[in-house]
Amino acid sequence: MGKFINFNKPFNVLTRIDYTEETLNVPIKLWLSKVEDSTLQQMYNVARLPFIYKHLAGMPDSHLGYGMPIGGVMATVGYVVPNAVGVDIGCGMIVIRTSLRQITKNILNKIKQSIKKLIPVSFKHNKKPQEGMPTNVPEGGIVEREYDSATRQLGTLGGGNHFIEIQMGDDGYIYIMIHSGSRNIGNKVAQHYNNLAVELNEKWFSQVPKKWELAFLPIFDKLGQDYILEMTYCTRFAAANRMLMLNRVEEAFKEEIPDVDFYASSLVDVAHNYARMENHYGKNVMVHRKGATAAYKDQMGIIPGSQGTSSFIVRGKGNRESFMSCSHGAGRTLGRKQAKKDLVLEDEIKKLDDQGILHDIKTTNDLEEASSAYKDINDVMAHQTNLVEIVRELKPLAVVKG
Repeated sequence: MGKFINFNKPFNVLTRIDYTEETLNVPIKLWLSKVEDSTLQQMYNVARLPFIYKHLAGMPDSHLGYGMPIGGVMATVGYVVPNAVGVDIGCGMIVIRTSLRQITKNILNKIKQSIKKLIPVSFKHNKKPQEGMPTNVPEGGIVEREYDSATRQLGTLGGGNHFIEIQMGDDGYIYIMIHSGSRNIGNKVAQHYNNLAVELNEKWFSQVPKKWELAFLPIFDKLGQDYILEMTYCTRFAAANRMLMLNRVEEAFKEEIPDVDFYASSLVDVAHNYARMENHYGKNVMVHRKGATAAYKDQMGIIPGSQGTSSFIVRGKGNRESFMSCSHGAGRTLGRKQAKKDLVLEDEIKKLDDQGILHDIKTTNDLEEASSAYKDINDVMAHQTNLVEIVRELKPLAVVKG
């Protein structure tokens, strides 16, 4: 039991500690020096769960989410928490290196327009079912019910912070990076099982307050097993979705540059919203990564920046204090409504134009995804040097947003 946030020497410390009167079941370990009160309160709620294991880890991109902050890593014994995975189950990144060392702006723009024709964005779906759906569909659940609709969602980008970028690596090669998830099928699964967890917890007279939005399911009960099966399927769907989009982007490149090659050996694909059984500190536990990327020793990962800033391919250091995890991106500093209210459209456009980036910030609504709405990615990377090492820095040339 602890009445404080446990800041070990390797971690940056907060200058302000609130809510010290609350008793925590486990300490909270942070890889960031600033955190909003609302996000900190969510961390305290998570750290008070009766089934949480060892400690809660907060990555340097941590910010407010539903129930558990985005950028949080939690291990549990015997239970799974749908809101500690989130609604975009299996959301993640894929990146590949091309054989190109240069590209003209004219060709880049043609490729970008071709991508927009080949890949539906935002709420749009494909008109016809797509091949490549994962096999072994769980029977009798949400996935089976939503399967036909999902066949048209496969190969679509979605909206929000999802993107397709063409980037220049610090090795002199051009890269393709895609950020997307499980689309509506993952959202349906997440909402269904969170609602069931809420009902079950009320039936149990759970001591975990409903307002915390941390309803849970026992992993050895049928409901818990059903959620794990369907959640796992959604992570595989999200991976298949990214791969199909990558194939379509490669087609767009081939249309303009027929002799371009794509190096499969350079491909990295990682998810950052899921829960799975792992062994930590000698015990099998359910690790929830919500906006966090696995960073086992020598495991390759991807940490994207915001629109107009660098992204990074990284190699994990296997730091057990973070449950062998790292951040999943830069992390928001402004909510979507606040970004549209506070940011100046002309300033954000100029910032990208001055860098020569072909971007998708055109209207006030697009300010939701302006770089000024996010943390400084270089600061985020500086806060996790004991979690990952940088293998490659990638700077954006062209961006397609949902």
